[in-house]
Amino acid sequence: MHQISQLYAKYKDILAYLIFGGLTTVVNLVVFYVTVTLWGWNYQIGNVWAWFLSVLFAYLTNRVWVFHSHFTTIKMLVKEAVAFFAARGVTLIMDMGIMWIGVSLLQQNEMLTKLVDQIVVVLANYFFSKWFVFHKSKAASSVDD
Repeated sequence: MHQISQLYAKYKDILAYLIFGGLTTVVNLVVFYVTVTLWGWNYQIGNVWAWFLSVLFAYLTNRVWVFHSHFTTIKMLVKEAVAFFAARGVTLIMDMGIMWIGVSLLQQNEMLTKLVDQIVVVLANYFFSKWFVFHKSKAASSVDD
């Protein structure tokens, strides 16, 4: 039992990211499905809406339960949120490119392409969040600007 507890302590942030990353992916896929399949929107427009709502969900969950970010001022919160959305904006470009290649060029199913796309995006999002967004905000949050 002690070994399990040590493993959990060592990997709890990764496990939390997998759980909330999975839920974020569900939000993304559901919004994409609703906008594209049920409402008939263009897949790229549905993709942007899915991105926005899932990034908002991811920011709220990641800052609290994955990266345990604490800010001391509203200014620091805004800086952190802007950095998070900017990093996710980079992966939105990856997302849009993968979707365009899969759907427009290769004529693949939109949902199948979206599933493959999300694997790449989730991995990239984790590294951007860990290395650029919450890492800096933790150090910066102890200093008021």
